[in-house]
Parts: sequence; structure tokens; C-alpha cells
Amino acid sequence: MRIARARILFGLLAVSATALAWPAPSRAAETINLYTARHYDSDQQLYNAFTKKSGIKVDVVQAGGNELIQRVEREGKNSPADILMAADAAVIGRADQRNLFQSIDSDALKVIPPNLRSPEGHWFAFTMRARVVMYNKAKVKPEELSTYENLTDPKWKGRLLVNSSSVSYNQSLVAAMIARVGVEKTEDWARGIVANMARPPKGADTDLIKSVYAGEADLALANTYYLGNLIRDNPKEKVLDKVGVFFPNQTGEGLDGRGAHVNISGAGVLRYAPHRDAAIKFLEFLATPEAQKDFAEGNSEYPTVPGAQASTIVSSFGAFKADQVNIGEVGKNNLAAVQLMDRAGWQ
Repeated sequence: MRIARARILFGLLAVSATALAWPAPSRAAETINLYTARHYDSDQQLYNAFTKKSGIKVDVVQAGGNELIQRVEREGKNSPADILMAADAAVIGRADQRNLFQSIDSDALKVIPPNLRSPEGHWFAFTMRARVVMYNKAKVKPEELSTYENLTDPKWKGRLLVNSSSVSYNQSLVAAMIARVGVEKTEDWARGIVANMARPPKGADTDLIKSVYAGEADLALANTYYLGNLIRDNPKEKVLDKVGVFFPNQTGEGLDGRGAHVNISGAGVLRYAPHRDAAIKFLEFLATPEAQKDFAEGNSEYPTVPGAQASTIVSSFGAFKADQVNIGEVGKNNLAAVQLMDRAGWQ
């Protein structure tokens, strides 16, 4: 419990030297100030496209999600920030719980499915990443796989790779499971995952995928966009010849068929945004077919707007059913998820 508590407190309260050194964003009327935890170079083309279309410049401050929450709170009513964008449901949920967003009523943003936006209009999801099972095709047959729960079966003992409990994507998967089956059953599941680990948790998702590709382990839990980017950046490797993608919980009654867990990148207009109308225009732009395509092609993410298409590479993984649990519930369960994983021995 002390470890989990320290992990949360460190993320929320530590004042980094980097944060103190950030330059002050612009306050020009034709500029919006975006605080973003996304770190993808491809996002710049989105900002450029919005500026070209609207005449509104996007001034970007980039840092970790918890650092940005901390900065917005320090700045208070004097904050120049218009929008907070996060790369994970946990950060969006934390910002919402701390009352950092204002309500937005926009028909253009209601194209985003209800489970992927705040009921109060505080935040909206613009991309999704599915957290799925990636397997070595030479060692595992897809018919051996079924659900997230099945990963605790003793047949997978010593065969499963996961990364640290400090990885927000793992926290959100656990938080979503808490929303579905409760703390007790989720903790039993987490203990089963720990029992089947091939090695202590380490590395990023890309590292886990490469280990499966190399035959160092049979299975890994990882986000789809990491595989998409790995394939795109290494076309000669033919990664899909060796690594398969399995979407859990696609069939069966009840929770067995609830769908694969998805996480999101999302954003909201901050409570004291000095350029509220321009900020809303930016969010509305992110829900357009043009922007959704840029998200999909630029970083191998799934669009959130119905009808928008994933990239060719990501589409090759196959169609899947996503869990419809409300992302807001996932964010609210983050602290409970961290504490649960700590109790289960998930390092």
C-alpha cells in the first residue's frame, strides 16, 4: 500500500525542474494554448491543418499528464492554458475529478460515442488504443486464446510478458475490469497474471512485442498502436509473419463477450480558458474526418468517430468489438487499480 500511495503522490505533487523552466505560452487572441501529454511528432500536422483552416495558431506545452495537471492547478485563474490533452483515461479522469474542465455543449462533438466522452461535456476522446494479446505464431494457436481472464490459466505459466504496474495502460485495464467485475475478482485476476509472468515486469510495449517476435516469450499484453508503428517503421522485418494479434472477450455470454479493453487520448477545455470559443473550435476540428484520418495514419490509433477508418496496417489486425464501459469510470477507478496491483505483487 505504501508503494502505491507513493506512486500516486509522486505523480501528482512532485514539482520537476523541467516544469519550472517551461516558457509562458502566448496570450494572443488568435492563439490557443494547448497543454498536451501526447508526444507524437505526427500531431504537429494536425495543429498545422487547424491553423490553415481556422487562422488560429496552436501554441503547445508538452509534458507528462500529472505535471500538466499540477501546472494548471498552480496557475489557477491566471492560467493561459485553454485545453488539456491526455494520452490516457487515468489522466483525463484525474483532471476531471479535480474540477479542471468546463462543460461544452457542441453538436459537432456529439458524434463521439457517449462512452467515449464526459456526460457533462468536460472531455472528449479523439483516439483509441486497444490493449490486446500479442502472441508468437510458432508457439501459440489463436484458438487457445479467449478472454483476459483466460490469461490466468496455469497453461500460460512462465509464458506471459507484461510491463510494470506503473504503466498507465495497465492501470486503466485493471480499472476497467474493476468497473466490470469488482475489486475482489479483479485482484484474483491480477494475482493470476503475476503467477504466469515469464519474467518480472520491465520495458515498454514495443520491447514486449519485440520479445514475442524473437521467441523469448509466447504472449504479451500490449497496445495496438505500438505494433502498428513497429510494422510501419520496420517494413523489411515482416513482423506479422511472427506476431499475431488477438482481441480478447469477443464471444460468449455476459462478460466473456464484453469486448476488448480500449484506452483513449482525449481533451477538454479548461475551466479558466482565456480563448474558450477558439478552444472549442479546435476540439470540434479533432472530430472531423480530416483530423481523425491524421490521427489514424500518423500514430496507428483507432479513430473514435463512427465511420472514420483506421490505417491500412491497423485494419489488417482485423475488426473487433470494444468494451463499452464508460471511460470516465475507468479514470475514477485508477487509484483503486494501483492499490490492487500493489497488493497482488504486480511490480
